Amino acid sequence: MPTSPSLRRRRLAAELRRLREQSGFSVTDVAKMLDWQASRISRIENRQSGITAPDLRRLLDIYEVADDAHRAYLAELARRLNERGWWQKYAGLIGGDLVDLIGLESEARAIRTYEQELVPGLLQTPEYAQAVFRVGRPTDTNEELKRWVEVRMERQEVLNRSEPPPPRFNVVLSEAALRRPIGGHDVMRRQLEYLMRPRDRANVTIQVLPFDAGAHPAMVAPFTMMAFPDPDDLGLVYVENATGALFLEESSELRTYDEIWGTIQGSALSPDDTQTFLKSTSFGYRMKEGIR
Repeated sequence: MPTSPSLRRRRLAAELRRLREQSGFSVTDVAKMLDWQASRISRIENRQSGITAPDLRRLLDIYEVADDAHRAYLAELARRLNERGWWQKYAGLIGGDLVDLIGLESEARAIRTYEQELVPGLLQTPEYAQAVFRVGRPTDTNEELKRWVEVRMERQEVLNRSEPPPPRFNVVLSEAALRRPIGGHDVMRRQLEYLMRPRDRANVTIQVLPFDAGAHPAMVAPFTMMAFPDPDDLGLVYVENATGALFLEESSELRTYDEIWGTIQGSALSPDDTQTFLKSTSFGYRMKEGIR
């Protein structure tokens, strides 16, 4: 049974949509049979609202779901939709898209990330994260910024846990993200040294995509791809923008991003060569600190 509220909501919504389509009904058809507004069905299938146990039973009866085990599984998903993850204690601070992202990260078996301008949040040092938030959230108080950094640091524990096994985390990082001195030369040097630190985690792989690689298909925007333990779950792509985020789940979209990933990973430096690159770049920041 998935433990993340975000993943439970996603699984339930996807399965109810699949059952409706398999039954040959439109949203309007089901709404008429139940005397509901069509928007109510849409909200459930789009993960915007949950569903009560009696209403779920009515839906499953309409879809002629006879398998008791499957009905029980869906009922358990619906019952546990509002259980709290650790991130819920920050509910007054972080919004829905980030809550969903954190919940999905906690359930992923593999995460692949391409970043253009920033070191990925799952690998940021506290000082680097604070510098990012200070620029991105200029009206927040020092206390609010401190709490944002706390969220980011706690979020990183998904890579360190022992049970369940942590997700495999593969990163392709544009050279630009390493050249931009976020927080100043000292903060950047220590961030790069953190990326170079010998890891007892075999689940993290970092590759740099150098400027010399030239044009590539990911220049339009950074993205994160996730895969989950359930073999029937095709996974998703997370794309963030200045005002929110998109979770892409159509098979055609997933194929496109999988092809993009293969291209940029093939153009990136090997993990060993990346370590050499990070060492050289870190030394450059150290020299600049001495020049000041």
